[in-house]
Amino acid sequence: MDPADRYIAEAERDASPERFPRSPSGDVEKQVEEHEPLSRISSTSSSSSSTSSSSGSQSVATGRMSRVPTQRDEIADLARHPTTLSRIQTQRSQHSATVGAGLRSRQSRKPLPAFGAGKPYPPPLPEREEYVVEFDGPDDPLHAQNWTFKKKLITAVMLGFTTLTSSFGSSIFSAATQVVANKFQVGATVGVLGTSLYVLGFATGPIFWAPLSELKGRRLPLVVASFGFTIFSLAVAVAKDLQTVLICRFWSGFFGACPLTCVAAVFSDMFDNRTRGMAITVFSMTVFTGPLIAPSVGGFIVMSYLGWRWTEYIVAIMGLTAFILNLFFLKESYPPEILVVKAAELRRRTKNWGIHAKQEEIEIDFRELLEKNFSRPLRMLFTEPIVLLLSIYMAFIYGLLYLFLTAYPLVFQGVHGMNLGVGGLPFFGMVIGQLIAGTLIFIRQPGYQKKLAANNDVPVPEWRLPEVIAGGFCFAAGIFWFGWTGYNPSVHWIVPTLSGILIGFGLLSIFLQALNYLVDAYLMFAASAIAANTFLRSLCGAAFPLFAQQMFQGMGIQWAATLLGCIAAVLVPVPVWFYLKGGKIREKSVYAPTAPRVEKSESESV
Repeated sequence: MDPADRYIAEAERDASPERFPRSPSGDVEKQVEEHEPLSRISSTSSSSSSTSSSSGSQSVATGRMSRVPTQRDEIADLARHPTTLSRIQTQRSQHSATVGAGLRSRQSRKPLPAFGAGKPYPPPLPEREEYVVEFDGPDDPLHAQNWTFKKKLITAVMLGFTTLTSSFGSSIFSAATQVVANKFQVGATVGVLGTSLYVLGFATGPIFWAPLSELKGRRLPLVVASFGFTIFSLAVAVAKDLQTVLICRFWSGFFGACPLTCVAAVFSDMFDNRTRGMAITVFSMTVFTGPLIAPSVGGFIVMSYLGWRWTEYIVAIMGLTAFILNLFFLKESYPPEILVVKAAELRRRTKNWGIHAKQEEIEIDFRELLEKNFSRPLRMLFTEPIVLLLSIYMAFIYGLLYLFLTAYPLVFQGVHGMNLGVGGLPFFGMVIGQLIAGTLIFIRQPGYQKKLAANNDVPVPEWRLPEVIAGGFCFAAGIFWFGWTGYNPSVHWIVPTLSGILIGFGLLSIFLQALNYLVDAYLMFAASAIAANTFLRSLCGAAFPLFAQQMFQGMGIQWAATLLGCIAAVLVPVPVWFYLKGGKIREKSVYAPTAPRVEKSESESV
């Protein structure tokens, strides 16, 4: 672990002293009392009166001295509140984990410029931490977790639609592949690039959008990305040549990757540990439902008088709607950025220009930015068995999701003679399977919360894996079912359609709970683990459609499905192994060395 990684690990241990004791006999209460944010909260509260006057340091000092004795106990109780402490430390660890130089100033080799006008440098702020704004306790209405249920619901619906638009746009073009190939006189494989390059944009987009969301909050990236997505979708719709179509499809995917990157983070901002799982479940269903409902919509559009260009006009209209909603109604949910706005208002109204948010102390270090968002994810991908094997598993599953955009038409249009629109309707079998998986996860959530409460709110990552194991068996079985019933025209079309229930159930179960497992297992390095996972799976999502048609036509539908089903079956033992041995594997990890020992001892005591 390099010095930057050790710094982040230290920040996470500070953030959760009860989860990462520094020694087996460490006094947790003592650690909490010694925490730096306690002085910050105290000083912030005590300096509120001093900021009302912009002149007279003596009056500031006097005001501060008069407040401390009368509010010491109240401030101490607020400082020790677990919610307040956790939120402050989470902000600090988020900075250092994602955006580069974190809270440390970057050293400059340039000479310090003169202050100007012949004036000397002013003295530094007295007790600079006293000028750092914070939330006003755990119930501060500015914090996104304290928003009203109505506000959270409206935000979730808007962002759900934004995410659905992005995922919908990834596959609607598949219905126009052959028409576009014929129009521009290229082969079918080149036509499939319109889908593959879009998914390739999904792979590269998070490298930009994730750090931006940690630097400037969630709202700005989502608004900018919605606008860019709309513009490039329109560019595809009006394109006069194939290269314009392909290039603009890539950039549509690049901008469309922002909701997939940031919306889950918004849900993490709004919901606490006990409700976040259900919110993320709904979000995941929009991510995977979009690519499945789009082919039938695109098929009916291509068949109609509208033509293939309207597959992109529809997406552009949806993107424009998302842009308008996000521009006018989406509120910032990222706590550090909320404090930046709060500090700006306090500066303006008090004329005390020393007031600032901790986020404003951050300097961008591009070297660390690349290291933390590109280098470390790759290191984790190749050195961490959990990240590597789960990423391979999920990349295969994700690749098949887009491979089915070619396989389903071969079965239902080629074998059963359906047209473009009707031939896309069997995808709803997979949608039903995903709905069943989401419902099952909802039903199991109260049981998970009980186990979490019994374990002092310390999650054991392996609790997530039963759904992954069950989903793995269902997914493999669904592929065999699809292949050996879909190649024969004498078998009714409903039979291969029903196989989609098992495939959809397995797809969502594996994806959702495997991602949760990575988050629980790697904690402060979860962003890097997810980045590695996203990069690998998006590459497979882009590559699989390119050979799907040759594979199914050359091998035959039944034997191609047999090959894929066998690979899926071979991967089933991966989550089983982690379920049985995951704790011991994590104990040897460079990036998650302490959490497993705590979990092990606590689980044994339970």
